Amino acid sequence: MNYLAHLLLSSHSSDALLGALLGDFVKGQAMQTYSPGVRDAIALHRAIDRYTDHHETVRESRALVSTERRRFSGILVDVFYDHFLARHWESFCDQPLDQFTAHVYTLLRARRAELPERLARIAPHMSAEDWLGSYAETWAVDAALQGMARRLRRYPRAAVLADGVQELQSRYEDFERNFLSFFPRLLAFSERARLTHGMARAANA
Repeated sequence: MNYLAHLLLSSHSSDALLGALLGDFVKGQAMQTYSPGVRDAIALHRAIDRYTDHHETVRESRALVSTERRRFSGILVDVFYDHFLARHWESFCDQPLDQFTAHVYTLLRARRAELPERLARIAPHMSAEDWLGSYAETWAVDAALQGMARRLRRYPRAAVLADGVQELQSRYEDFERNFLSFFPRLLAFSERARLTHGMARAANA
């Protein structure tokens, strides 16, 4: 899943929100520099990714991507699902999307010293350009994919991401149907994972 989904699927504490974003940025021994709450959220992030990668409905979405971009279908579907999450936000969260994202941006500014270098570089742009909230619009999906293509320009094959929004536009209803089928299951999985981990931590305390 992409940024917005990981944030929503966290427990929404400051540590949990931070860890939800750090899952793709922190590796190895660097994990030990963070609090237990942040480490728990990073672990949840990775469990969510494993569950998502192996889910049949997500595989069906990846199969919708054309042969030309199939090798990047995982990236594309992650971004497309964040688009649909933003579009259907009120079905999954009681807090308005703009309030939720404003809280995340405030948190990133307040805890900037804890961000890995790469995330520290992009966080101001994420806030200034409202990356999270703007996912509701297809132009923002297009901009996100073009940005990925630029960052991956050393890999010529990644150039096809630049116009990857065409995949969303050509099979929009199919991707949306799959998202609406999958996301409630992912919510339930995340809730179970948080509960199970909390019980294990208590038992080992």
